[in-house]
Amino acid sequence: MAQVDTKHIYQSLFANLAIACGKGVASFVTGSGAMLAETIHSAADASNQILLLFGVTRARKPADTAHPLGYGRDLYFWSFIVALLLFTGGGLFSIYEGLHKLAHPELPEKLWLAYLILGLSLVIEGGATLSNVKELNRRRGAVPFFRYLARSKDSDLIVVFGENAAASLGLILALVSLALVQATRNPIYDAIGTLLIGAVLMAVAIFLAVEIKALLVGEAADPGVAAAAHELGAAQPLIDELFEIITVQQGPGEVLLACKARFSEGATARQICQAINEFEIELRARRPEVKWCFVEADIPPEQASAKAQAAGG
Repeated sequence: MAQVDTKHIYQSLFANLAIACGKGVASFVTGSGAMLAETIHSAADASNQILLLFGVTRARKPADTAHPLGYGRDLYFWSFIVALLLFTGGGLFSIYEGLHKLAHPELPEKLWLAYLILGLSLVIEGGATLSNVKELNRRRGAVPFFRYLARSKDSDLIVVFGENAAASLGLILALVSLALVQATRNPIYDAIGTLLIGAVLMAVAIFLAVEIKALLVGEAADPGVAAAAHELGAAQPLIDELFEIITVQQGPGEVLLACKARFSEGATARQICQAINEFEIELRARRPEVKWCFVEADIPPEQASAKAQAAGG
């Protein structure tokens, strides 16, 4: 599998471990539901990063007879598990805690400690989110930001960015809700803040799950791969046409391409084999992510039908 940069995963892991400890202390001292939701959120994020690292390790396993195309999709599987845990461990728990606080409101205490922990956490999480955004900007090139998020095959980076962005927004909601509690002496705002944090986590988790599911079940590779194949096929003297091109994303930086090619009349088997080999070499030079390339000599179905009809007539 192509080397996956795990720096952003480790960065988020250590940040979330430190933040979870600080939030846990503040939650115990203040009794704030929003702080408890944020504590569970950070602890869940830390466990999610461990799962992502495990997925990266699994995806690096070399191909074998049982998995001839390798284990690249293992990372997509564990990324999907992370999205599910973010939904249940973070989102649903926060919703439950918010409803509990609505039914049994309690006025949080020692809010200064909550402000301190939340402020420091926001600096750390915000820095991690900005780091993710810079990496996303580097990778997306001229592609619009949100379109890249929807089309990206780098599930590990998308998941970490989603978690960090949700965490930053959750921290802002927690700060606002506690400020309203302090200003009004009404604990209802703590419960509302907790519910909003849960809603944010569930929304992000659903987005991640939908995007990663597409990769898990076999999503097409970047359209540029098929476009490069068409262009290089047209440049090959013996290849008259490429058709039925199929691309499949097998893992981060790993693409399978299969297609059929119509060759010039009179080309010998040796010439066809040589043309296919040259095409594969040029395609991998243009698009290094193409790890598997299968080209079948054939004629388009409409031409085969026309010849069959002519022979029958």
